[in-house]
Amino acid sequence: MSQKLKIAGWISVGALAGVLTTVSLQTVARGSLAPLPLEELQQLAAVFGMVKTDYVEPIDEKKLISDAISGMVASLDPHSQYFDKKSFKEFREGTSGRFVGVGIEISQEDGLVKVVSPIEGSPAFRAGLKPNDLITKIDDTLVKGLTLNEAVKRMRGEPNTKVLLTIYRKDENRTFPVTITREEIKTVSVKGKVMEPGYAWIRLSQFQERTVDDFARKVEEIYRAEPNLKGLVLDLRNDPGGLLDAAVAISAAFLPENVTVVSTNGQLAESKFVYKAAPEFYQRRSGADPIRRLPAALKSVPLVVLVNEGSASASEIVAGALQDHKRATILGSQTFGKGSVQTVRPLGPDTGLKLTTARYYTPNGTSIQARGIIPDVLVDETEEGNIFAALRTRESDLQKHLGSGQGPEVKDEAREKAREEARKRAEEEARKPPQDRRMPEFGSDKDFQLVQALNQLKGRPVLISKTQVERKEEKKEN
Repeated sequence: MSQKLKIAGWISVGALAGVLTTVSLQTVARGSLAPLPLEELQQLAAVFGMVKTDYVEPIDEKKLISDAISGMVASLDPHSQYFDKKSFKEFREGTSGRFVGVGIEISQEDGLVKVVSPIEGSPAFRAGLKPNDLITKIDDTLVKGLTLNEAVKRMRGEPNTKVLLTIYRKDENRTFPVTITREEIKTVSVKGKVMEPGYAWIRLSQFQERTVDDFARKVEEIYRAEPNLKGLVLDLRNDPGGLLDAAVAISAAFLPENVTVVSTNGQLAESKFVYKAAPEFYQRRSGADPIRRLPAALKSVPLVVLVNEGSASASEIVAGALQDHKRATILGSQTFGKGSVQTVRPLGPDTGLKLTTARYYTPNGTSIQARGIIPDVLVDETEEGNIFAALRTRESDLQKHLGSGQGPEVKDEAREKAREEARKRAEEEARKPPQDRRMPEFGSDKDFQLVQALNQLKGRPVLISKTQVERKEEKKEN
């Protein structure tokens, strides 16, 4: 396995990133061993020539080829993707947990960018930005009408460059400009605390390069504060995934050594593999293994894992492994259902191809593609019910999604009706003051699902959902 990891480089999993393996350029030539459809390739060349010579205005040849590759790959499934120079850089930043920007966690409100929280020590933090500040302009561009991703791209840039943000602070009823110098930001993917004597909560928001080290430090911090831990909640809600080796490492922290964590299977020989709870399956660098230094009690402490519709890929690997080995009680809502494996191959120094090459399976051999992990205990997100769950996109909602390969797909006729009702409720909630909204911050004392998880650990009654049922794999629309 260690030799295989040296060849592979690194592997990653995510709702958008998928399970990714970087391999050598030589593997790109593998397709040349198969017969090529020469007639169709001649047609492609002919179309390229006609567009170049006959189109109403000159066309950039490189862009035309890039767009052709993008279209070909995008037609396969939602997770296969061609990376041009810019998107390849953004992809690498996403898995490293580092990016160049101003350092704020954001959401959208009334078409504007809302500051959820400035990252401690970041340029935005030092500039005095506060939670609930609204960004109305980025340099000379009005934010109204931009998507959240478009706004993020405008705020990111090169180190030591400046960006002018126009801020509206509601509680002071004033608008003012702030010039911020961009710098490298290191995101924090692990939070945690002792909730009450004997019980703690650890939240993973993404599986990044630093997640395992940060997780180990947080566990040690919790055990120093509470040596006699009676129960732990591992919170994976809205965690879209990230690096596969991080998911295997986090699973290994709780499981007996060498048990199966996840397996993959596809056409290529290297896509048929079993990952186990041992350092050679998750350590990409030499040096001390942070999982080895964790308290032995972590292997047996009563454990509840919180998941919801936003828990995807790496999150589902961890939840599936802990569920199949009966190491934890999974509590919450059915997960996203991202169970496909993508291989990322460089096409040059700064472009690449992400291609779906396999499905992954839980230790019991179950594919969760387009189905997800079904919690042991179904619990709504609030006491009033799963108010906004229908608005969240799952794998089976994506066009051209891959089937599980383990049974027929069923069309859910009630889905759109539920979504329309959820949209109306979401609009009503958005008009309320923040303190009156029904979706409190994860980890707060008003976090309904977390309260139920603690009740589960204590053997107290849990308010299970009266409406949630397993959502079957839906019929694909190609």
